[in-house]
Amino acid sequence: MSRQSKTLTEDDRVLWTLVAKSTTPLKKRKVTEDDPPKPASDDKMPAASAMAKPLEAPPAPPKRLSVTPALDRPTLTKLSRGKLPIEGRVDLHGMTQSEAYGLLLSFLQRAQASDIRFVLIITGKGFSSGGDGVLRRQVPAWLSTPPFRTLVSSHDVSARHHGGDGALYVRLRKRP
Repeated sequence: MSRQSKTLTEDDRVLWTLVAKSTTPLKKRKVTEDDPPKPASDDKMPAASAMAKPLEAPPAPPKRLSVTPALDRPTLTKLSRGKLPIEGRVDLHGMTQSEAYGLLLSFLQRAQASDIRFVLIITGKGFSSGGDGVLRRQVPAWLSTPPFRTLVSSHDVSARHHGGDGALYVRLRKRP
């Protein structure tokens, strides 16, 4: 592709000026404003005010609910490929939050007492009610609370064949 001309047309200059006015400089540079030429009234282009819409700020990145760090990549790969054994599993399907909380806490305490390092927590995806599952959202948040922090070193979403988004790999801390 070759460039036909390096100069801006009147329409391009008007558009560029509107864009330049809607931005903020990075390092307090002075913006030189050229007075844009007035477009002729018989232009086929819509009015400049109709074209210039203020830019919206990008949405804030989602905050991570958990303070517990994610599993490191090599460990996650070994778990998903079966190179590291998953020594315990707990299934929280169909439980209320209070039942699941109590079962999960006692399960992790027993697993740590038995010197187990990696467990799988199955929460389910919870799409039956049309939204995210309550346990799917709550379990990662619980793992960062004080009762669980002494038990859990890190956790991450499991591989697809282990349950995908509906299950978590958890690395337990060594017994003190």
